Amino acid sequence: MYNISRIAEEYKNKLITADQAAAMVENNSRIHYGLGTGCVVDIDEALAKRADELRGIEVCSTVTIRKEPFKLYQATTSNEQVVFASAHFSGNDRKMAKDGRCWYIPMLFNELPHYWDINDNQVDIAFLQVTPMDQFGNFNLGPQVSDIWGVLKGAKKVIVEVNKNMPIAHGYQTQLNIADVDYVVEGSNTPLAELPTKAASEIDKQIAGHVVPLIQNNSTLQLGIGGLPNCIGGMLAESDIKNINAHTEMFVDAYVDLYNAGKLCGSKPIDRDKILYTFAGGTKKLYDFIDNNPLCCSAPVNYVNNVNVIASIDDFISVNSCIQLDLYGQVCSESAGYQQISGTGGQLDFVMGAFLSKGGKSFICTPSTRTLKDGSKESLIAPTLTPGSIVTTPRMATNYIVTEYGAANLKGKSTWQRAESLINIAHPDFREDLIKDAEKMGIWKNTSKLSL
Repeated sequence: MYNISRIAEEYKNKLITADQAAAMVENNSRIHYGLGTGCVVDIDEALAKRADELRGIEVCSTVTIRKEPFKLYQATTSNEQVVFASAHFSGNDRKMAKDGRCWYIPMLFNELPHYWDINDNQVDIAFLQVTPMDQFGNFNLGPQVSDIWGVLKGAKKVIVEVNKNMPIAHGYQTQLNIADVDYVVEGSNTPLAELPTKAASEIDKQIAGHVVPLIQNNSTLQLGIGGLPNCIGGMLAESDIKNINAHTEMFVDAYVDLYNAGKLCGSKPIDRDKILYTFAGGTKKLYDFIDNNPLCCSAPVNYVNNVNVIASIDDFISVNSCIQLDLYGQVCSESAGYQQISGTGGQLDFVMGAFLSKGGKSFICTPSTRTLKDGSKESLIAPTLTPGSIVTTPRMATNYIVTEYGAANLKGKSTWQRAESLINIAHPDFREDLIKDAEKMGIWKNTSKLSL
């Protein structure tokens, strides 16, 4: 830590251009581009200028929120030049993966900081966007503490890119001092990328209508990504339920709506009077709400997503969505067959923690069907998961499954009781076929073995 009188001098000594920062990336090195809205912009563009000379570079990232894929990806053509790896797939990651340029890093989100600190997993340079430095030499990380301290701890070099549009986030370990930074780049102050709130469909509203009655006053709420969880948050804002607390992996616009509706409070036993989250993504309304707001509290993911921490909060409610599930109660929330769509994130962390909470519940929500390209429908409750599908939440952890036809609590149920409960909330057009499949699988109550 530097003496206050020396801070301005130290900043000046460490100030470089984006091109100079990009020049420090050597061939056959591993770098981290940051996470959430803190992913670097100017340094990425500067590295793209070096595309033809780069070889053997690996670019890692976590939950990046950007308008378009990395400039470095767009400027390069092969994995011999640059390969990308992501701990949570976004739409841009999917584009790169389709091109054979990006791979998913399987993880439990609460463990991710430790992954980056393992000897063979450390990065050569950690890049990240931050707020301008304050008078005491501190940069604010913005609304995404998440796993960044694991990255910083293991990195050989730390280079920050200053963005005046980054919100100042209150919380735990949200400051990075100039003493712990190797170089500073003053960026072009690109506005933060926004995630527009998806309008709720009629089916979303029906699903939310099955969840909201199971939530009581003084509950603590975790909402996942997507239209369904946001719809539930919106319906809660309009309900008679009072004193909702927030402890969530991702901080989204729905919480701002709950606050504006007078529903959000801070009566939970830990982190009292705080909206606790590990990263944020949404519209400018959300970022403006976070900026220098002491009610909002960003914290490392190994605390926010810690199962024991979640379980210590009574009446904890976890709401997430999925891609497909099967009659065993196995849930896939991250792939469509072999294609990686999203990531594990903290779904399993919150499913387990919420169930262990006194009075807690976890809900995994899905429409009963999806429409295919030819206009036909397929059931999203399948006999078994599509080959290649990743089990995000194993059957022994699954609590409530909710479709537009109702909510099924799978905890404590036998395999045939689970099958029966899930078939009862499947689309009526598929129920008879699902019964026949369950009989062949030996998990229907009238069947004890596989039919030959």
